[in-house]
Amino acid sequence: MTGDHQTLALVLFGAFVAVTLGITTYVSRNRHGSAEEFYAGGRLFSPMENGFAIAGDYMSAASFLGISGLIALYGYDGLLYSVGFLVAWLVVLFLVAELVRNCGRFTLADVVAARMRERPVRIAAGTSSVTVSVLYLVAQMVGAGSLVALLLGGTSEAAQTWTVIGVGALMVIYVSMGGMRATTWIQIVKAVLLMAGAIALTVLVLMRFHGDFDQLLRTAADRSGHGGQFLAPGLKYGGDWTSRFDFISLGLALVLGTAGLPHILSRFYTVPTARAARRSVVWSIGLIGSFYLMTIVLGFGAAAIVGTDAVKGSNAAGNTAVPLLALDLGGGADSTGGTVLFAVVAAIAFATILAVVAGITLASSASVAHDLYASLRRKNAKPRSEVAVARVAAVGIGAVAIGLGLVARDLNVAFLVGLAFAVAASANLPVLLYSLFWRQFTTRGAVWSVYGGLLPSLVLVVLSPVVSGSPNSLFPGVDFQYFPLENPGLVSIPLGFLAGWFGTVTSPDPADEAKHAETEVRSLTGAGAA
Repeated sequence: MTGDHQTLALVLFGAFVAVTLGITTYVSRNRHGSAEEFYAGGRLFSPMENGFAIAGDYMSAASFLGISGLIALYGYDGLLYSVGFLVAWLVVLFLVAELVRNCGRFTLADVVAARMRERPVRIAAGTSSVTVSVLYLVAQMVGAGSLVALLLGGTSEAAQTWTVIGVGALMVIYVSMGGMRATTWIQIVKAVLLMAGAIALTVLVLMRFHGDFDQLLRTAADRSGHGGQFLAPGLKYGGDWTSRFDFISLGLALVLGTAGLPHILSRFYTVPTARAARRSVVWSIGLIGSFYLMTIVLGFGAAAIVGTDAVKGSNAAGNTAVPLLALDLGGGADSTGGTVLFAVVAAIAFATILAVVAGITLASSASVAHDLYASLRRKNAKPRSEVAVARVAAVGIGAVAIGLGLVARDLNVAFLVGLAFAVAASANLPVLLYSLFWRQFTTRGAVWSVYGGLLPSLVLVVLSPVVSGSPNSLFPGVDFQYFPLENPGLVSIPLGFLAGWFGTVTSPDPADEAKHAETEVRSLTGAGAA
């Protein structure tokens, strides 16, 4: 890329960072430092504001960069990610949003611990939440590195490294200084920018083909090198039975995983009532649905205009398809329009990454402070403020995410998020649904459900082609691949539900009927909700 691209993109990105740091600084001067303020923003956001923030939290680098790239590389099979990410919100709307808002205070563990022995349940749920959050953070770090590689012509690994470190440092500042209120406004600003950028690119792509979507698809198929197969199922997931099972596994993880994501669940606590939480989800579904429809146009547009080979040549995982598309739509590499549009899209993508990592870091630091620290602290130890512990935890989580992001820099960001969804669906969703809907559910069942989904999903990822045994693995030079699927959800999600059931039926302690009745009334009516 030329110096003009680099300069303009960095100026725009710097402007976004300055604005968001200004928001963070302003909010930090006007907060009273309570846990409710830090974790939930004082529960003062309207459904529309929270809906925009949820959309900003959910429309991550995986959505903007990864899904469009997968569609550009694999056509029909790539857009299946869009379908899975969107359908997942129906599960959230009908099964989770209102009940979680009524039953909890700040975290997933609050919902489960309401009717169980707190210490073991909070340790299990907190551990799982942090694991999911770190996996999700890694995807955002990889997206940041891919953008910088494109900006600098892919020649400087040191620049990628420093960018990942810089993103990590900024997310720690956002969380530690501003808490949920600053994070929410950053996500709202980012959602508006991302929607505006996606709309502009979508309109330009359709204008290029005179509004003829059929012509767009035919051109994409011609330039993909795969012909008609590009528009049919099976290019990525239909080669053999292993790949077909991999697709089923991926679909399960995407549809069920959203309801178990800690940073999404925590957003339901930022509104004053359960009704507001439900209306927030309706707002977010409208925004997210519109956005994913546009990613389909952008993905096929990148294949048709840039070409699949050019996309793959820039980044093997397809993460740079949208910036390359913007460059071409603006008039090419040497044009003013191309320079401006490329820079704007790169800056929006950076904004996307920063806003999402702030939300995830806040949710995971809340789990560390509110669940793990509160459970593990000795009774005679001098208690520290939960908020202070959360700020320290944000630093540690940021450091871990930076390190893993540097290791996984060559993987597709949508694929990495798929792994996070698989772990969330395996470990968090079973315990959440059992706690809300099963009267006989016990403490042992809750703990077994979390670990029975978390440990198999992590072990299966380590033993899968993602880590070793193939040229595209994290460690291609070694081979300890014993599990054939890239996504563990098909096996680990049923194991999480099965472990919760088995732990409950073998538990020596019966379920607390009174606590269940109290939780049921509270979840359905909101009586006594925080």
